Amino acid sequence: MADTARLRLSPQQKKRAKDAFSSPVASAVAVVIAVLWTIPTFSLLVTSIRPEKDINTTGWWTFFVNPSVSFENYEKVLFVGTGVNPPMFQYFFNSLAVTIPAVIFPITLAVFAAYALAWFDFKGRDAIFFSIFALQVVPLQLTLVPLLQLFSQGLVIGGVTIIPDLGITGTYIPIWIAHTIFGLPLAIFLLHNFLRQIPRELIEAGRVDGANWFTMFSKIVLPLSIPAIASFLIFQFLWVWNDLLVGLTFGAGSKSVAPMTVRLGEMVGTRGSGWEVLTAGAFVSIVVPLIVFFALQRYFVRGLLAGSVKG
Repeated sequence: MADTARLRLSPQQKKRAKDAFSSPVASAVAVVIAVLWTIPTFSLLVTSIRPEKDINTTGWWTFFVNPSVSFENYEKVLFVGTGVNPPMFQYFFNSLAVTIPAVIFPITLAVFAAYALAWFDFKGRDAIFFSIFALQVVPLQLTLVPLLQLFSQGLVIGGVTIIPDLGITGTYIPIWIAHTIFGLPLAIFLLHNFLRQIPRELIEAGRVDGANWFTMFSKIVLPLSIPAIASFLIFQFLWVWNDLLVGLTFGAGSKSVAPMTVRLGEMVGTRGSGWEVLTAGAFVSIVVPLIVFFALQRYFVRGLLAGSVKG
């Protein structure tokens, strides 16, 4: 108790800490960090609208001395295609078809699981929660081969077929399942911590009024969980949209299900030629994540702080 008392900040100490982070120096440092963080993205945009000759002969910063604008790279990437590969529009819709279900599925499963782990009393609840939390440390690469064998061959133990070969290789289904599996531990952990902070009085009041568990979930818990759900939605969307390994592995090399990241990896030849179209393709690929982030960023900080403080 004495150690806890010593760690507790006085009002004066809290005020000094707040003033330190709101000082002009802190604001200037934040602006400098933001500018440095933005320079690579800005250089990517500038490079993508320069002619191929200028890109190959001069640096992107010379654009401000001798500005020359061309949208040939975007036209080639979006509408014409390069080599034997179709335009990026096909891969753009593939990424949407992969990402939207791969975000909805883990969120739907996680919110119900977190609700049960946070408010239902049953034996082994803590063991289940800590087991789910521990799954976050399992490297993704360790699961690729077993999952790939499961999707392509099914599961046979001792001559007994547990899971038959469903013939889903080369479709979106293995990619959805893989992203759902990889995203569930973090989703359940984040949502569980948030739901545990809901005042018990609200739940008890709902039970007194005769509401069942599902009614309390839909009328009380779910509306209050929007910040945490939106926070995880951003994480999962960015992870799935920018993923190359899972889409390349479980897509079985099929162009009909390959996301944009697979196409971006194919744009540059084996000798590094043609990288001018890569800048346009890369900038196209970041537009949707930026829209999602800025649309939900007001929930982001509240969701990140879920379960970290009380009061």
